[in-house]
Amino acid sequence: MEIKYLKGDATQPIGNGNKVIVHVCNDIGAWGRGFVVAVSRRWKEPEKKFRAWAQSGEKFELGEVQFVQVEPTIWVANLIGQHDIKRKGNNDVTPVRYGAIRQGLNKVSTFAKEVNATVHMPRIGCGLSGGTWDQIEPMILNELIEQRIETYVYDFD
Repeated sequence: MEIKYLKGDATQPIGNGNKVIVHVCNDIGAWGRGFVVAVSRRWKEPEKKFRAWAQSGEKFELGEVQFVQVEPTIWVANLIGQHDIKRKGNNDVTPVRYGAIRQGLNKVSTFAKEVNATVHMPRIGCGLSGGTWDQIEPMILNELIEQRIETYVYDFD
């Protein structure tokens, strides 16, 4: 089994059955740039639930994941894998936190098995978070593919 790469929109996942759409969020509760714009255009609940989660502070931390059901067979996974939203310091440290993304993907794997779902995502952690795919892809292979979870990565046309 391997990652299936597709051209298209991850908010319109292919196939039948249950699906989980994964994206990376920040740990300060900000929502409004990047892939979340496409998510919010399609469904209002993920943003509403994310903001409420951030406000509550309850387990709102790096590595945690919130699963929001948006259709009978589709969940959006708000995975907190980014610290703040800006590059910091003289070293130009990016907001991405690879360990948190790995931890979150492990939770996605558990959830996907529970609901018998395929997993769909853009190239998470590589946009505004500032991460690189050569760091993220092995995590997906370890946490999802090795667990026999069918996984699709979408590159927007």
